[in-house]
Amino acid sequence: MEVELQRLIEANMEAMLGIRFLVTEYRTGHHGGRIDSLGLDENGTPVIVEYKRNRDQNVISQGLSYLWWLHDHHHEFESLAREKLGDEAAEEINWSGPRIVCVAGAFTHHDTVAVEMISHRIDLVTYRVFEDVLTLQFIASAGGTRTSPRGGTSGEGRAASAAPKSVHQYLDESSVDLKELYADLDELLLSHPGVRKEPQLHYIAYRRINNVATVRLQPRNRLLVVNLKLDPDTVELHNGFSRDARRRGPGNPWRRRGPDRLARGPSTGCRSRSAEHRGWVTPRS
Repeated sequence: MEVELQRLIEANMEAMLGIRFLVTEYRTGHHGGRIDSLGLDENGTPVIVEYKRNRDQNVISQGLSYLWWLHDHHHEFESLAREKLGDEAAEEINWSGPRIVCVAGAFTHHDTVAVEMISHRIDLVTYRVFEDVLTLQFIASAGGTRTSPRGGTSGEGRAASAAPKSVHQYLDESSVDLKELYADLDELLLSHPGVRKEPQLHYIAYRRINNVATVRLQPRNRLLVVNLKLDPDTVELHNGFSRDARRRGPGNPWRRRGPDRLARGPSTGCRSRSAEHRGWVTPRS
C-alpha cells in the first residue's frame, strides 16, 4: 500500500500538493538513505516528501535527516531541477526554508505538538482511501505564522541585505491606508480553517496544502496585488479591480517572469487590486 500511495501522489503531485515532482527514490550517497520524493513547490521551495502507511514509523525524524542532506547538496538539487523543469526554475529556487511533507495514515498528538517545536518547515498530511478515491487532509504545519500585521511593524523575516527589497520592506513603506487594507485582507484570509501565512521574498503566500492566495504590495501605486486560486466563472469581476488571470503569460496562465513569480498551478485564477476598493471578490448569486 505504501508504494501504491507514493506512486499515485507522485503522478498527481502538483494537483494534490502544489509541488512539481522531480524524482523518486533518490539515493543520498554517503548519507546512506533514499528520499521517497523530491519536488519544487509553487513558491520555488525545495520539498522532501516521505510516506508511511502507519503512524509509528518515525516519518518525521526520517524527513529531518534528509533535510540535513539537502542543506549540504544545493548544487545537486539544482541540477535535478534544471534537468526536469529547465534553467529558469533552477535559477529561481528559494533556499530560505526547504520543506518536509510527511504523508501517513495517521499522526499521534505528540507528533502534532512536536512539529511546533521544530524550527524547520514541516507539514503533516494524512490520507484516506474510499474505494477508488484517495483524499489528503492537512493536519499540522510548522514554519508558517498567523501573526496579524495590525498595530506593529512587520520586520519578521526581513532580508539581511538592502537589495532586493523584501515584501516586508514594501509593507513598512506603505501608507496607513494600505497597511490597514492589508491587515483587513490578512485577517480575512487567516479566518479560514487551516490557512497559514508564509512570507516569501517578494510576496506573502497563504496556504493549506497548496497556496490559497498570494499578496504583493505596491506602495507607490497604493495597490495590493492579490492572486486567488478560484474559478473566475463563479465570481463577479469588477472592471479595474479584479480580472480573470487564466490567460496570463505564454503557455502558463499563472506564469510571471522574474523572481516575484506569484503562483503556478491550475488554469483558474482571479487577480484583484486597489487600495481604494475595500470589497473583495464577490461570489455570483
